[in-house]
Amino acid sequence: MLPKKNELGFFEIRLESIGGLGANLAGKMLAEAGVMGLGYNGMNFSSYGSEKKGSPVKAFVRFCEPDVEVRAHSPIEQPHVVGIFHEALYKTVDVCSGVYPDSIVLVNTTRGVDEVRKDLKLEYGTLAIVDALSIAVEEKTKVNTAMLGALFRVCDFLDPEAMKNIIRKTFEKKYPHLVEPNIRTFDRGYEEVQFKTYEAPADAEARSFVRPEPILGYETQPIGGVIVNPGNSILKDLSGSRQGFLPEYHDDKCIHCAACDTVCPDFCFVWEERPDKKGRPQMFLQGIDYQYCKGCLKCVQACPVEALTDKREEVGYAEDHRIPHKFVMAQ
Repeated sequence: MLPKKNELGFFEIRLESIGGLGANLAGKMLAEAGVMGLGYNGMNFSSYGSEKKGSPVKAFVRFCEPDVEVRAHSPIEQPHVVGIFHEALYKTVDVCSGVYPDSIVLVNTTRGVDEVRKDLKLEYGTLAIVDALSIAVEEKTKVNTAMLGALFRVCDFLDPEAMKNIIRKTFEKKYPHLVEPNIRTFDRGYEEVQFKTYEAPADAEARSFVRPEPILGYETQPIGGVIVNPGNSILKDLSGSRQGFLPEYHDDKCIHCAACDTVCPDFCFVWEERPDKKGRPQMFLQGIDYQYCKGCLKCVQACPVEALTDKREEVGYAEDHRIPHKFVMAQ
């Protein structure tokens, strides 16, 4: 039996992620485990823009009892469970919109429960945390399988063995070498998740859901079609595209060869002209403008002297170590 249902008889799960972390596949596997393994009726679909790493992705899963028909195909606005695959989504997306007072929110993070709760502005419900990225890196898999393991722990009506069978079925034909690592990843997510419940008063209401509206549309654009935000990336913040790692700059090792700048797709490196030891003008690397860094780590691969290394991103690191570009705006 499902632990709770909405007015249409559905138990609903929403996964919030970015492209590249496997939320779309996780939603498919989760739905398949509930339908094929436990006998529920269910459905799953995803919502995303351009199919590329770093772009926002949502996956939706609905379960209902076998005697209930699935006739709703709209995005899930009031989820019983939310899985947040990437912490940086807090900056741009209200990942907890529409949650009930007793909803479960699962976050991929290295921080403590109370600190994450403050960021999410979560008053009530159950907050679960798991370091899915570290598990995935250690097992050489992806974040999605660790998140599925944690989801199956916090949703105790789901059968972990059914999910393991789906993992085998998904990988054994094309990628048999990934079956056991993904099962280990799933087990670790299941075992290492931590959660804490914040009791809600009897009169607590669900968090409001606000459907996003386009900033500029046929009803909201300025008179005359004036373009108030021209097609440039000066105001663009790509931090939400990082998948948990960023380059760390070591000034004492840098030879200022510009190999990093050559491969960087977003012009993240900040340079300054100064005289060298012989008084000749030369460009010296000052650091990285992390606002534009999407964590592709091409610069780390290109650096010949290990002046750039990959670093697990910590909250606040990019802001504290950012060297801003000095743009000259046209008058």
